[in-house]
Amino acid sequence: MNSIRTKNLSISYGNTEIVKELNLNIPKGKITTIIGANGCGKSTILKTIARILQPKSGVIYINGKDIQGQSSKEVAKAMAVLPQTPQAPKGLTVDELVAYGRFPHQSGFGKLQKEDREVIDWALEVTGIKEYKNRPIDALSGGQRQRVWIAMALAQETEILLLDEPTTYLDLAHQLEILKLLENLNKKQKRTIVMVIHELNNAARFADYMVGVKAGKIVCHGSAEEVMTKENLKEIFNINAEIVKDPRDSKPVCITYDLI
Repeated sequence: MNSIRTKNLSISYGNTEIVKELNLNIPKGKITTIIGANGCGKSTILKTIARILQPKSGVIYINGKDIQGQSSKEVAKAMAVLPQTPQAPKGLTVDELVAYGRFPHQSGFGKLQKEDREVIDWALEVTGIKEYKNRPIDALSGGQRQRVWIAMALAQETEILLLDEPTTYLDLAHQLEILKLLENLNKKQKRTIVMVIHELNNAARFADYMVGVKAGKIVCHGSAEEVMTKENLKEIFNINAEIVKDPRDSKPVCITYDLI
């Protein structure tokens, strides 16, 4: 079963068509990573699924339902989105931003309930930012800010998480920390995770399913072993890559590459 499906999805910026008649299937309860060169349309696809951008034509289904027929609040209860460069109002604290994740579950301008507070505290805890809860977001480092945004997405308590470059600004240890957190959410809570990731080895390591995109079209999809091949990386990135198996989990690893 698919959590997300697009049918003949076309997306344009002005008169420039970025994506044409895309048919994408995201498996339910799995981690999907989307790879591709800069400007290939992968972030545009994610933004359109999230309703940040309007498609030119085509249909997007979430759990079998056309999202155009649903309210913003209904969609927000099913799907949380972390864009690539999120911005917070100046002076907002960590706790206040994470609390925004509870908005779809509230009526009108209702106050936070005990259940909301418990979810917020959990999100702060699992992302390792509880000690910063009263600090202004603009006083944090780039990596700390990224974890705050992920905490807000987690506080939304949705079945589906869409993340555009979730490890941006993070060092190697914190990249692994965040990806393992998302993996844990997937394994223990069966959340569907969809991530655009530039770092190929992380994309392969954490993926149950991978999608390779070039010029707004899907050129390959399947398991990491099926997608992370010499031939596919040549097609997607125009590189000559050397691929080996990770001795720990047998996932493909790109150890070096040259331009063609």
